[in-house]
Amino acid sequence: MDTFRELGRTLLILAAILAAIGATLYFSGRLPFRLGRLPGDIMHRGEQTTFYFPLVTCLIVSVALSLALWLISYFRR
Repeated sequence: MDTFRELGRTLLILAAILAAIGATLYFSGRLPFRLGRLPGDIMHRGEQTTFYFPLVTCLIVSVALSLALWLISYFRR
């Protein structure tokens, strides 16, 4: 029965994370910043091509995922 309890806790944590991501995407139009269009994202427009690399957006997503995974590992101990 202990295995089911841990599975249930893991599913609840994943559901909370998924709900937070969904809320962020749902309300992203009302946020004061746009992920993917932050200052520091690199964009170069040529005559026929466009190069875009969301550097700052990648950093923010990386920090958020690292924090979420750290929290999950912290509470699993």
